[in-house]
Amino acid sequence: MTPPLPPVLPVHEIQRRLIEIFPEGTANRGYCTRDIAAKTVFVMLYAGAVENRGVHIRPNQVTRMTSAQAQHIGEEARLAWARASLAKETGTIPGRWYAVDTREPIRDETLRDGLVPMGAVLVKPDIPTTSSNPRYALASSFAALFDPKLTGDPLARAIAGWQTENLSASALARIQILGRGAVATAHGVMVTFPNGETRRLVAGPSSILAKAVVEEFAKRFLGHPGVIFLSESGNKVVARDEALARAIGLTIPADRFLPDILLVDLGPIQPLLVFVEVVATDGPVTAGRKKAFLGITRSAGFSDASVAFVTAFLDRGRSAFKKSVPELAWNSFAWFAAEPDHIIALREGVPDRNVRLSELL
Repeated sequence: MTPPLPPVLPVHEIQRRLIEIFPEGTANRGYCTRDIAAKTVFVMLYAGAVENRGVHIRPNQVTRMTSAQAQHIGEEARLAWARASLAKETGTIPGRWYAVDTREPIRDETLRDGLVPMGAVLVKPDIPTTSSNPRYALASSFAALFDPKLTGDPLARAIAGWQTENLSASALARIQILGRGAVATAHGVMVTFPNGETRRLVAGPSSILAKAVVEEFAKRFLGHPGVIFLSESGNKVVARDEALARAIGLTIPADRFLPDILLVDLGPIQPLLVFVEVVATDGPVTAGRKKAFLGITRSAGFSDASVAFVTAFLDRGRSAFKKSVPELAWNSFAWFAAEPDHIIALREGVPDRNVRLSELL
C-alpha cells in the first residue's frame, strides 16, 4: 500500500526554509535557494516524490505546474496531476510556471549542481542518462524539514541536525566563517597583529577581510610574519611600522599606490614582501597596481623574486571574485577568507616554452 502523500507548504515558505537550510557559504547556494529551487521542491512534495515512496519526477514536471493547480492540495487532485504531468504534452498549459526549455537549468543547476550534491535530492540509480523516465526524489530527512507542523525552535533544531549530517566538515566550516564574518559591531573590528599588538578598524566588510588576512592568511602562508602597513578604505593609515620598514630597507611613499596591507615574511634569508589588496567589492591586484608596487620594491633594492602579490576575497562564490577575475595580475595569488587553507596561483607562462601540467603539480 502506497503511503499517504506528504503535506505541502506554499512556495514562499519553502523558499524561506531553503534559505535557512543552506546559509551563506554553502557551495552553489543560489541554485539551492532561488525561486526555481523552491518550486522544484514543491513539485516533488506535491507529487509525493520522496525517498522510499517509489515515486520520482523529471524536470519538465516542474515546468508544467501552475499556481492554480498548486492550490488543489487534496490527495486525489495531486495524484491525478502527477499522472497527467508525465503524459506527452499535446497542447498549451495556461499559466504554466516555466517554459518547456526551463527543464534544462532545473536539471543541470537546481538538481545536478545544487540539491543533489547536498544530499537533499536522490537520483534513481538504474535509469540510463539518456532516458526520459523520472529519476529524482527528495531524501526523506530533507523532505521532513518542510512539514508544516514543524516550526520555531523544533524546526531550527531539525535544520541544524540535517546540516550536521549532510554538509561536509569543510562546508560547515566555510558557513561558520562567513557567518562570523557577516557580523561587524558598531564598535568596529579588532585586529590582532603577529607581534601581539591590536588595532581597531572601522566596521565594514573590508575591515573584516583585512582582519582575516592579518590573523589567518599570514599565519598559514608566511613563516615569520610581520605587518609593515595596514590601511582602511580611503587609504586611512591604521598601522605603519616604520621601524620594520627601515630594518629591511623599504621606503613606503605616501601616495595613491599605497597597498591595503603590506606584509613581510622574515623567515627567508631575503625577506619576502607581500602586497595584499582586500576586495569586498572591487580593487584587486591588477597589472597596473602590480607594476606600481614593483617600482617601490625595486627602488629599495628588492629583487622581484622577493615580492608577492595577493588579492584577498571573502568567498569565491561571491560576485566580488567573479567580477575581478579578468583583472587579476599574472604571477599573483587569490585567497579566500572562507577557505583559509587554500590559495589560487595565477602563473604567468613564458613565450616559446611549453609547460607540462605534471611540472605544476
